[in-house]
Amino acid sequence: MGILLTRRRDLLSGGACSLLAAAGWPAAAADFPRRSVTLIVPFPAGGATDTLVRGIAMLAAARLGQSVVVDNKPGAAGVLGANQLVRARPDGYTLALLPESVYRLPHLQAMPYHPLRDFSPVIQLAGYALSLAVRQDAPWPDWAAVVADARRRPGRISYGTTGLHGAMHMTMEEISQRLAIEFLHVPYKGEAEIITALAGGHIDLGITAGTIAPLVEQGRARVLNVWTAARVSRWPGVPTLRELGLDLVANAPFGIAGPRGLPQPVLHTLHEAFRSALEAPQTRELLARLNLEAAYLSPAEYEAAARERFDAARRQLIRLGVAVPNP
Repeated sequence: MGILLTRRRDLLSGGACSLLAAAGWPAAAADFPRRSVTLIVPFPAGGATDTLVRGIAMLAAARLGQSVVVDNKPGAAGVLGANQLVRARPDGYTLALLPESVYRLPHLQAMPYHPLRDFSPVIQLAGYALSLAVRQDAPWPDWAAVVADARRRPGRISYGTTGLHGAMHMTMEEISQRLAIEFLHVPYKGEAEIITALAGGHIDLGITAGTIAPLVEQGRARVLNVWTAARVSRWPGVPTLRELGLDLVANAPFGIAGPRGLPQPVLHTLHEAFRSALEAPQTRELLARLNLEAAYLSPAEYEAAARERFDAARRQLIRLGVAVPNP
């Protein structure tokens, strides 16, 4: 009986492969995945993004029946995953997390990829509940005091972000321009480095997501504002930028993509695995703990959002007076 069942599965598998081949898809797509999938995360281990993605990857692996290996490649404003993805085979075994900087940097310099032509969007996952924090002993009781001091001492108050031209940096530049003040930007590779620098007194302000929470709970840091559309449940007494007179929301959504040309059956399998993982109760708990917000989009929706994000990045750079070549 076991031999007959095995033979029947082989015949069905062969039939599926034939149908896929006839439709123009590689036969290997029929039994995807047959080995582990690599997911490149362009941030250091230990930050909010890495922690969330590792949790989701573990749940997605259970559905795929193969491991999902997280490969951290921090630096270069979060585009190292995109840089590697554009050279990968479109077989579904190499994926990358795409942060917002992937859509902004091509407006500033030549990149090895085009964000609207070289990727197969799989799923948008979440966005950040970003916030601006200071040490507990900082001389500024609130955001208004920071602004007043920055006016008195242009360029003397430093702030840390996860990289040049990332969402954190560009939002602070937008804030500076609107308020006619100047800060000193100090880029780091990830949130863990920002928090270490803030706690050690190497920077004055830290822009982070949920990983600042332990310092706040220990009484070593204070959050002065959040960059979400509404106040966050973890810090209900902390105002949003909008409440402080700045009509800005910066949640920098991120998602997963594969190389251009992923076979539709492979794309569907990956999307369903990661969607199921994102919707799991343990992921919802993780999002709340990390101060992240679920921002699910299907492949088609994610592709449309990517185009909008690419165009919005260009408009922002022009507004900030950054020289942008023709697309």
